[in-house]
Amino acid sequence: MSRRIALITGITGQDGSYLAEMLLSKGYAVHGLIRRSSTFSTTRIDHLYQDPHEPDARLRLHYGDLADGSRITTLLEQIQPDEVYHLAAQSHVRVSFDEPEFTGTTTGLGTTRLLEAIRMTGLPCRFYQASSSEMYGITAPPQSETTPFHPRSPYACAKVYAYWITRNYREAYGIHAVNGILFNHESPRRGETFVTRKIARAAARIARGEQQYLHLGNLEARRDWGYAPEYVDAMWRMLQTDTPDDYVVATGTSYSVRDFLTFCFAHVGLDWERHVRFDERYLRPSEVPDLVGDASKAERDLGWKPAVLTPELARIMTDAELAEVPGARTPAAAPAPQPQV
Repeated sequence: MSRRIALITGITGQDGSYLAEMLLSKGYAVHGLIRRSSTFSTTRIDHLYQDPHEPDARLRLHYGDLADGSRITTLLEQIQPDEVYHLAAQSHVRVSFDEPEFTGTTTGLGTTRLLEAIRMTGLPCRFYQASSSEMYGITAPPQSETTPFHPRSPYACAKVYAYWITRNYREAYGIHAVNGILFNHESPRRGETFVTRKIARAAARIARGEQQYLHLGNLEARRDWGYAPEYVDAMWRMLQTDTPDDYVVATGTSYSVRDFLTFCFAHVGLDWERHVRFDERYLRPSEVPDLVGDASKAERDLGWKPAVLTPELARIMTDAELAEVPGARTPAAAPAPQPQV
């Protein structure tokens, strides 16, 4: 059999890095889309580095932007992927209130540009759209594939658009396109501005005497937090089905930000209440109180079931921060992957 080819947008993000690892381990050739900047932002995938000059290199990066439909079309024709995993987005919910137009252009219309490129090129590839539990907003939990959406942020609104345009291209043009409605999933590779990583990092730094206080907003928001490496496995499973469909991926459990604080700080022997300060700047103009996913369809159809729940996740993330050498933000081993121009 010929080697399968995957294209990942957002390959330098948390999910993209884990997905690239997994696909490479399965023998795929992996192509990643990254934005051009004056510095490389490939920290999460530096350990996967392969010299692009080697003819058998299976990881290759390409410059591109979700705002540039012609470039996306050119890359698809060049790469000829069997599977496209669309993970790239402006993915920070709080930031989306400050940059709603940019969020809509990338998170929403970026999906349209990819799907239209697939339609125009006629590629028989399979397409994964990274949908989000934030689309449910204030609808009562547990949320499943049939739960109505009520988005409460520009990010969530853009994701709802991307969800429906994916379904539209599936129904109108017969594209093998799926929506993975992933509930919150975290790891030591999560960005430092996201609340779980922010908490885990602060717990470790305070325990080492490098920081005194942690500033947070709403502590009562409840989320269904899972482990990112397990969730990328669900993405892959969705694209292996004969019939495209949409799936919720979640643990089915609910914990508050306060709970996550307790898990992380207790793990290093600290009382979080002595170190956490409230900052209204981190509040959202409209809050989402409780998200809990019902992933029974994914378990039934895909054979997928989570193993890591929130308490263990908090320990994993805190241990990773404790093990980190202060001041060393990137792995020291491999040079940064070089995109193909």
